[in-house]
Amino acid sequence: MSVKQHRENLYKTLPDNTLVLSYAGIPLHRNEDGYYDFEANSQFFYLTGLERERMCFLAAKFDGKTSETLFIEETDELTERWTGKMPKADEASRISGIENVRYVDAISATVGRYMSRYNVEHVYFDTFRCGDDDLPDYNLIKAREFTEKYPSVELHDLHAACVPLREVKDADEIELSRKAIDITRQGLEYVMKTLRPGMTEYQAQANFEYTCRYLGAEKLAFNTIAGSGSNGCMMHYVTNRKTLVDGELLLLDLGAKYGNYCSDITRTYPVNGKYSARQRQFYELVLKANRAIAEYAKPGITLKDLNDLCKKVLGEGLVELGMIDNVEQVGKYYMHGVSHVIGIDVHDADFTGDTLKPGWIISDEPGLYIDEEAIGIRIEDDLLITESGCEVLSRGIIKDPDEIEAFMANNKQ
Repeated sequence: MSVKQHRENLYKTLPDNTLVLSYAGIPLHRNEDGYYDFEANSQFFYLTGLERERMCFLAAKFDGKTSETLFIEETDELTERWTGKMPKADEASRISGIENVRYVDAISATVGRYMSRYNVEHVYFDTFRCGDDDLPDYNLIKAREFTEKYPSVELHDLHAACVPLREVKDADEIELSRKAIDITRQGLEYVMKTLRPGMTEYQAQANFEYTCRYLGAEKLAFNTIAGSGSNGCMMHYVTNRKTLVDGELLLLDLGAKYGNYCSDITRTYPVNGKYSARQRQFYELVLKANRAIAEYAKPGITLKDLNDLCKKVLGEGLVELGMIDNVEQVGKYYMHGVSHVIGIDVHDADFTGDTLKPGWIISDEPGLYIDEEAIGIRIEDDLLITESGCEVLSRGIIKDPDEIEAFMANNKQ
């Protein structure tokens, strides 16, 4: 499937008399004349396959037929001198499959013509916000500008329209995800080869990220989490400054991003190459839950169903270990969900309560966080939902404690 098919699938869901406006976004200043790394709006990328800033995609559906226009920056030799080659119209058309390519200075006039010549009743912009305190992104700003000019047109959320489509990955998306996971595998193997007491968390992080870049990953799926000892008990610890201590564990939650598709893997390694008896008790319980989720995941169930199973397995194990009195107390040591959808975004588009379907890629990430013993353990795989169950896409990334110890002993650098 191509991005052209992604658009066709979207058009089938849209009412007549509709405009779709999707902006790639603009670079954001970090300070002075420095910019944050640019990442295109996810809906824009899903529908066009393009990642260049300042682009815009416009679709118009009337009488059951849809026309498409892509707006790009006009190439400029001076700009290219400073920031590199800009995509030409033919290149943007080839990647996106959109034949009508114009320059961004024509957006306003083009939208104005549609508004004056057609009965436009609906417009779609990406209006998604993760939290109330988030600053409005470029698409939301453009949506507000449009509704101020044309208040009678009903505004719809393009993000919400794309969620059911993005949840199910096509063959091309799955292949890109496989590649991202394989790069992550090689990065983790290099970490295991080089891991030893006296290193720092950031050095382990650097060894992983070096491998990802060396193998062609354009970027990381998210900021690398490298938490040793008690730092492994913090879900999103990214400080990564502590020195690795003999006898502690190192929790690594990380992933390469390839072709703009994410991997999301967690492994927990013994800094000295060997798990203690106590660490193994908790590790094997987390691994039991990880495997139970993979056995249970299939079409028709929900992410909540998976999390309920995870809490049951972990809770029963903690009761046996004397850590809690009953399964309902599992939240003392396990306080996050076991799964989320993975794709263009590491926490990809999904609707809470949706049932799994073939083509979904989800995480499988049980964990235990024993603050009083400075033991944090999480084991995370990426699962592809199939017609009858699931495929563990990350099965090549070893997680059996005996295999990890043997690998670390036999491959030291």
